[in-house]
Amino acid sequence: MKKRKVGSSDLYVSELGLGCMSLPTELDSARSVLDEAIENGMNYFDTADLYDKGTNEELVGAVLKEKRKDLIIATKAGNKWTSGETGWKWDPSKEHIMSAVKQSLLRLQLDYIDLYQLHGGTMEDNADETIEAFETLKKEGIIREYGISSIRPNVIQRFLENSSAVSVMMQYNLLDRRPEEYFSLIEQHGASVVTRGTIAKGLLTDEGLERVKTMDGFVSYSQTELQQTVQALSEKTTDLHAAALAFNLRQPVIASALIGSRTSEQLRETLNAYRTPVDPNLLAELTKLTEQHRYDQHRIES
Repeated sequence: MKKRKVGSSDLYVSELGLGCMSLPTELDSARSVLDEAIENGMNYFDTADLYDKGTNEELVGAVLKEKRKDLIIATKAGNKWTSGETGWKWDPSKEHIMSAVKQSLLRLQLDYIDLYQLHGGTMEDNADETIEAFETLKKEGIIREYGISSIRPNVIQRFLENSSAVSVMMQYNLLDRRPEEYFSLIEQHGASVVTRGTIAKGLLTDEGLERVKTMDGFVSYSQTELQQTVQALSEKTTDLHAAALAFNLRQPVIASALIGSRTSEQLRETLNAYRTPVDPNLLAELTKLTEQHRYDQHRIES
């Protein structure tokens, strides 16, 4: 599998990365998916301390520790679980991040994290304090690089302008093209995009026409608009899954497209789609069938 450089870093990640949130919680089942990914050339694995209250990191660590030197392992922090309470609280403070990274290292059985990401962000955060935490961890060799996982335009802009972040994780796909507005900004700051939601909850696969029937809408598409758009995309190509992956990877600013799989069979389907050639002219036609909506929230107009 081809690899791409993450921003201005020396991290080279596989064009498809495994979003580990979808992994089953049973070790052997998770191992079958992770092993399948590695055997097919994937070297980029993304988890978070939030997933299954840390269990996801433990599974990833248990399976990947023996192959660690060949892999790029990413995790995230900023969401704080409190024992005895329901849900979690947002805490981007330096104190919390410095503590959270130690717990993630233990669960992942790692000496360092390749890419550490802020798992969200608001304009009310003390961004300087958060960035100081990441810079300290990088200087100490606890992390190699850092980035942010956010869809909030002004949060992303402020983070990039005041840090040496190398990545921005955002939902991006044929049906959610809102991030395109920010690609040039991200590129200008020496960072890359990592996409999540790459196949839009399965809407951009062979199952899309069935899945759309159960959805009220998606992003800024109404239910009717969504159904019409998925129908039009499906009629234009015989392999929407392959086209969806190729659509994301045609963008030079994108370092890796994350995909999630609960089984090795699901992963093989995606890998087959990745290997399927897609005509650039077809991608241009598919793009014309979709809308580039604009973020109408999380924006401070000047």
